[in-house]
Amino acid sequence: MANVGVIGLQWGDEGKGKVIDYLSDFADVIVRFQGGPNAGHTIVANGQKVILHLIPSGILRENKYCVIGNGVVLDPAVLEQEITELKKLGFIKDDKKFLISGLAHVIMPYHKKLDALKESKGTKKIGTTGRGIGPAYEDKSSRLGIRVIDLLDRKVFTEKVKQNLEIKNYVIKKYYKDEGFKPRQVIKDYSQYVKLLRKYTADSVSFLHKCLDRKKAILFEGAQGTYLDIDHGTYPYVTSSNTMSGNMSCGSGLPPTSIDRIVGITKAYTMRVGEGPFPTELAGPEGELMRKIGDEFGATTGRPRRCGWFDAVIVKRAVKLNGVTGLALMKLDVLDTFEKINVCVAYKIGKRLYSQPPMDIQDYYRCEPQYEQLDGWNRSIRGVKKYEDLPENAKKYLKRLEELTGARIDIISTGPERESTIILRNPFSS
Repeated sequence: MANVGVIGLQWGDEGKGKVIDYLSDFADVIVRFQGGPNAGHTIVANGQKVILHLIPSGILRENKYCVIGNGVVLDPAVLEQEITELKKLGFIKDDKKFLISGLAHVIMPYHKKLDALKESKGTKKIGTTGRGIGPAYEDKSSRLGIRVIDLLDRKVFTEKVKQNLEIKNYVIKKYYKDEGFKPRQVIKDYSQYVKLLRKYTADSVSFLHKCLDRKKAILFEGAQGTYLDIDHGTYPYVTSSNTMSGNMSCGSGLPPTSIDRIVGITKAYTMRVGEGPFPTELAGPEGELMRKIGDEFGATTGRPRRCGWFDAVIVKRAVKLNGVTGLALMKLDVLDTFEKINVCVAYKIGKRLYSQPPMDIQDYYRCEPQYEQLDGWNRSIRGVKKYEDLPENAKKYLKRLEELTGARIDIISTGPERESTIILRNPFSS
């Protein structure tokens, strides 16, 4: 069996949760390697809608090991709530099959406050979720971060909180003119999570390497999407971690050579949440119709997502950046009612045509999408499970997307349920 990674190819919210849930049936271990509770994976399993923010989507399958890797930033309060809800729904039956890396960093209350203050009082909004992700990664990079293993050591945790609050309180009080934190209260509040975290914390790197040695099938779960990557995204309108396949190794502790295949997730159209450029965005009734049919509201924030036509320029670049071996095309059924469907095949800036995304963020705003128009299929494909049952125009649309992106389509989603899926090739198969 192969080891498979799942990566978003747009601005996140591509439908990774459903694909990971499906593929986890063929995996022994599912490992989340980056991001934090700013990401939300929505899955419909056994008629139940489940939204996960931290715990890998494989938790909805029985007899699977799920790992929160060292590349994740973890909010203990969100984790506790997720565990409680999943146990209530009967999804966590064996505590020994859920592991948290002791090297994962912890989101502190001052991270969340600083995140909110930057958004509310800054001159340029990024559109963050306000969950403290960015400030937590900032502390990690500046070597001020508090890891799970630190939280479990009372003395170390106390020293680090006091050290951090000397700096954070100064910024909060002096620069933002807001109320700071009392070290004793922060230490007390977070001490309540020690018992929970101690139950699940482990040397996840050692565990994953043992799984590798025993030929266990591993699924790498990504969050957000390629164009939210801190290096290759639409900077500064990005997240604070590397969202691409190259970070699967760093965020889990497994070598790059252990990853056999990369599944790139993209919707049959394009959308993004928050601020930032979006060349194919539809501001009129067509965009509203996509949002309504696709139920395009953020799983974490509830914010309405911005919708537009499929952008082959960004997806083709993302395919190359991630080394994608196969595409999963999500929400094809959302396009059922459109008479004509546009696909962006190039950008025009001034008098020049471009087949690649610009490096300069200002050029992104100047991009005029150049469209190729295809005929719609004007009938419902909701719940279709066989490729042969798709309308001819839907097949033509899929074929054209393969040609434009340079990647074959292996999985097609025709509805939110597990069963509403067409599998052309299973990436776990040899």
